[in-house]
Formats: sequence, C-alpha cells, structure tokens
Amino acid sequence: MAGSPQREPAVEESEPVRSDANVAGPMTEPVPGPRSEPADVSRETPPPMDATPVIEGPGDGSAPVGRAAQQAVEAMNRSGERLPRPERTRVMIVANQKGGVGKTTTTVNLAASLALHGARVLVVDLDPQGNASTALGIDHHSEVPSIYDVLVDSRPLADVVQPVPDVEGLFCAPATIDLAGAEIELVSLVARESRLQRAITGYEQPLDYVLIDCPPSLGLLTVNAMVAGNEVVIPIQCEYYALEGLGQLLRNVDLVKGHLNPQLHLSTIILTMYDGRTRLASQVAEEVRGHFHSEVLRTNIPRSVRISEAPSYGQTVLTYDPGSSGALSYLEAAREIALRDPAASGDGRHNSGMAEGTQ
Repeated sequence: MAGSPQREPAVEESEPVRSDANVAGPMTEPVPGPRSEPADVSRETPPPMDATPVIEGPGDGSAPVGRAAQQAVEAMNRSGERLPRPERTRVMIVANQKGGVGKTTTTVNLAASLALHGARVLVVDLDPQGNASTALGIDHHSEVPSIYDVLVDSRPLADVVQPVPDVEGLFCAPATIDLAGAEIELVSLVARESRLQRAITGYEQPLDYVLIDCPPSLGLLTVNAMVAGNEVVIPIQCEYYALEGLGQLLRNVDLVKGHLNPQLHLSTIILTMYDGRTRLASQVAEEVRGHFHSEVLRTNIPRSVRISEAPSYGQTVLTYDPGSSGALSYLEAAREIALRDPAASGDGRHNSGMAEGTQ
C-alpha cells in the first residue's frame, strides 16, 4: 500500500517474552494467585521455560537456556566446592514395582547429576523396556551386547558398558529386549540371585556410584539388583495411591536382607512429580515424611515438561535444558545423596510398620 505502514506489530514482537519468574530453584514455590495460562500449562511446577520457541531442537546451541544455564553451573559448583567422593563404590538400587512413578527418570538424572559433580557413575539398565538406555542415548537394539549377556551367559560387564555421550564420567550397561526372557532363563542357572553382584565385583574400572534401574516387578531381576547393592532408593509419586504396594517392596527388601544380603537397607526416598500448588501433593509429601523420616530427601522433584521431553531426544534433563527447574532439582537431590552417610539409615526400623499399613 502507498500509505504509511503500521509498525505496532513489530514493537510488540520486540518485547521480552520471558520473565525472571521462569528461573526457579529446586525448592521455589510458585507465585500464588490466579493464572491466565491454558489449563495444560499447570502440569509444570514451577512454570515451564517454554516462552522462547526452539526451532532446531536441543543440543544444537539454540536451546533457550541463557542465564538459567549459568545458574545451573553455579548450583553445581557452589563457592568452588567439590562434592566428596565415596570411600568405596556405592551401589544403589532404584526400585518401585508401581509403574509411572519416575523410577527410570530418577535413575538417569541422578546419575547424570552425580557425574556432573565429578563422580564416575555406571547405570545398569535391568528393565527389558530399555528406557534408561534410551534416555542416555545408548544404542540397545537386539544385536548390541547387553546386561542380558552378563546375567545369562556370564559375559564380563566391561564388554557391554558404553560411555554416555555428552556427560563425561557417565557409563551405561544397556538392556535389550532379550532381557524379557531372562527371568525364566535365570531360574535354572547356578547362583541365579548373585550373578549381577559377581559381574559388578569383577568390573575393574574405578567407579564412585552404580545405579541400577529395576523393572516394575519383584522378580529375579530385581532380586539380582538387591543382592548386588546395599542402598535402596525408592521414587514415590506425589499422587493418589502413591504408597500403594510399597509394603510388599519393603517386605522383599527385608527378605533379601535376611537371607542374601545383610548390608541391604532403604537409604533414600525421593518425591517425584511434586506440584506445590495442589493440596494432594502436600498431603502425600507429609504422609511419606511421617512414615520415612530421615530417608526422605528435602528436595522434591517437580512435575516438569522438560523432564518428560528429554528422553525423546536421547538426553537427560541436565543436558536437554540445564537451567530448568527439573535439572536444578536433580542436581540438588544428587548433592544431598552425595553428602549423606550411606549407612546412616540401615536399621530398617520403620519397614515392618510401613509394610503392615500399606498393601
């Protein structure tokens, strides 16, 4: 048109679309009051860092991390402090037979957080679905040497371990679909409950942590994990029926402790998918802390779109969006775990009472 052009849209587009309210630490509570966003945005706590669109996808330098990424780096290295490395390898079993509680997500993101703090960490994927392997960007098709070969064919663990791209010091023993038949095949093998323990003991490379991602069941694979490690880590979702079935898991821990591994104990409870704006999440957190006192981490893992998106790119949330609330929460949770005495909660005094009250 020959008339004077209208410039108002350009001025509107130049306005900033992100506020400092989107940069939140692990324990930051959301700002109270009414919200104008669509209903589906409420699944993120604190609000998602999605204001700036990402065209090419994460990992190519276009991810909108900005100052939040710098805050993540500062969170990892507070005042130049380095987290202590354990005197001996801590083998931690991440287990919960209730599905959808964030078990695999917790395994891979805690492992990545510990590695970013300077530790050498191995993730053992014992779930036939191989979700931990996928989230870490590890190839795990049927021809790849995997943890199945270690358990069933007594292959050395070093033959199947792969380094994780993008995270120095992090390694993974992947799972393939072959692992689905391992429960049956292990039944007839000698020392069927301790095959993973012997494999980890025979692994010659130095490790600070081994995190074992268990399947959502209490079969021989989970028993192998409990015999191999000393610490049980249980993610609990802050939703209705969060404690359902937990009693059976604790009874199994007691059985393995009594007959196969006297050092086994529940060391850590981590609350996942926490939405501080809901009364239900607060009630679940209060109930869990009433049953498990010092075992419960102070840091809650928020319900986060970024945490959910990261595995589809073969990444942890630490590399997908290091400045997000989910990444900062897992960094803080890993810090708590690293500073804990691994044997501090090994008496199991609460287990029997919890087992009786939870079906």
